[in-house]
Amino acid sequence: MDGRIGRALLAWGLLAVVAVTGCTAQSSAAPERTTPNRPAAAPSPAAGGGPDRAAAYRKWGIEPLAAPPGPPATKPALPGAGAGQVPVISEIPTKEKIVFLTFDDGAEKDPRFLTMMRELGVPFTMFLTDAAIRSDYGYFKPLQALGNGVQNHTLTHPNLRTLGPAAQTREICGQQSRLKDHYGTAPRLFRPPYGNWNEATRTAAASCGIEAIVLWRESMQIKNMQYQLPGEKLRPGDIILAHFRGPSELKGTTMTEMTANLLGHIEEQGFTVARLEDYL
Repeated sequence: MDGRIGRALLAWGLLAVVAVTGCTAQSSAAPERTTPNRPAAAPSPAAGGGPDRAAAYRKWGIEPLAAPPGPPATKPALPGAGAGQVPVISEIPTKEKIVFLTFDDGAEKDPRFLTMMRELGVPFTMFLTDAAIRSDYGYFKPLQALGNGVQNHTLTHPNLRTLGPAAQTREICGQQSRLKDHYGTAPRLFRPPYGNWNEATRTAAASCGIEAIVLWRESMQIKNMQYQLPGEKLRPGDIILAHFRGPSELKGTTMTEMTANLLGHIEEQGFTVARLEDYL
């Protein structure tokens, strides 16, 4: 009887140590970062970090990214801004070796992607289409809670160049309202489907409260990236396009595998990932 009691007490003690260790790990998380003139809301994810972060990266089969620099004290001036026009950008003016990740549409809702992003803390921006997300608006809320931005990608994903001004306005303003209803704030950024836009798009976007139209410099496929500029390499401030896609669209590859490939390309070229909304 005494031996059984001793073993029970030892087991209880080990469980207590595990519980305390778990609480300590949670309480040592990095504090929220805020940018000037911006309220402290959701935390801004940070790549890099200590040994726990390195272990998380290696769990997903990739080398850790370096920690990004802090948000700039003054946001960079955007080409094409001014005169009441909404700027159209594919990159952020910076000399830092940082890039920006964006994921479009929202059709694939892989629970392992939620786990991956929670463990890695890599910041990214979601450009969501209502037709793709309406079956499960809730899937994207944990990603938003990690500090990842929810931005506008139209109601139904049309080629905006084929639509008149009124129809473009309905697509953009309608999605502004939907996203505000489900995620709490109206987006500031807009990405036109297929990257297709015209001056009517800029006018419509401005009327809906959009501050910038965001395109891209690279797009992630399954294992490799496509580059728009000669040299086939990342450049400081590049915006990268990826999608919420699953095995049916990725030839059997999962979204987490595609994302691991993407992060591997970024790390191999000596870059890290910063939060787009900190620069726009």
